[in-house]
Amino acid sequence: MCSRLGASLLLLLIFLRPNCAASLPGHNQQVRSQALKRLLEVFGMVDAPQSPHRVRQPPQYMLDLYNAVADVDGVTKQPDLLVGNTVRSFLDRSRSQQLQFFFNLSSVAKSETILSAELHLFKLRGRLFRDTLHHRQHFCQVYTWTHDKKSNKGLMVIVQTLAGQQTNNHFVRFATARDHHSSKQPMLVLFTDEERRGITTSSSLKDMGTENPFISHRILQNKASQNRNTRSLHFQGCQRHHLYVDFEEIGWSGWIISPRGYNAYHCKGACVFPLGKNMRPTNHATVQSIINALKLANDVASPCCIPDKLFSINLLYFDDDENVVLKQYDDMVAGSCGCH
Repeated sequence: MCSRLGASLLLLLIFLRPNCAASLPGHNQQVRSQALKRLLEVFGMVDAPQSPHRVRQPPQYMLDLYNAVADVDGVTKQPDLLVGNTVRSFLDRSRSQQLQFFFNLSSVAKSETILSAELHLFKLRGRLFRDTLHHRQHFCQVYTWTHDKKSNKGLMVIVQTLAGQQTNNHFVRFATARDHHSSKQPMLVLFTDEERRGITTSSSLKDMGTENPFISHRILQNKASQNRNTRSLHFQGCQRHHLYVDFEEIGWSGWIISPRGYNAYHCKGACVFPLGKNMRPTNHATVQSIINALKLANDVASPCCIPDKLFSINLLYFDDDENVVLKQYDDMVAGSCGCH
């Protein structure tokens, strides 16, 4: 059997909307649960994050970064813009002094390597004109605030004049989470690279196919149309077809910010002799199609219609701590198809 793009992603085709899942027989609910678990593995997660307890606006910096990296469907348009494959933003959790900040980094996985970090602070204007003028030229130094070698209490910022004198907090002030708009809150941004392990499709899911009793209505319509055209489809050459992944149907729209879904595409069609250039065959596929057509060897099937170019997508979402994360996933969209 020919292997096609993202066997685990194709499991999306059998998902019901969450409000319909309760009507499924016990066995089918178990299969659906397994499918969702495998899909989470594709996205590098054990469990789906909880939706935020209250409506939250993502930091504008993260929205701008996502829009710079991805198109409207989340497909990467500037692959070299990110450092690593994950960007995590953390808002200040401290409620104390002006120049001390606390960021809870417990959500950073052990498999992530921190490549760089940015501390985003919004400096407020001086209260008096003479104060602003006198201390206009200064610089900030950021220190790790530790109690001992085993604990890290956060970050402390020290503001000094060019002469090396520490200034008073009255002259240089930063916006705080307690007193200012969310767009001006102190934020720590980490650029990390997460190790990814490939997943395999278990036999129980591999054999579900399109005969599973809880295929969504949209897919049932597509299948009925395909059955009416079985003969013509058999002779259609290898092509790329639409395969839309709807995060709302899966029940993930509460924690995913963007995109709302994306077109993964899939490859379908015959790779029979003679293979034209439009089917983008490899030399091996061409030879295999000849052997198959002439029956020169037993058990030699025709080549497979599979993706020969894959694109990455980007997900912007809330994690369990309500931090906003931008993560890039490789090989999620079939860019083109060919006979191999």
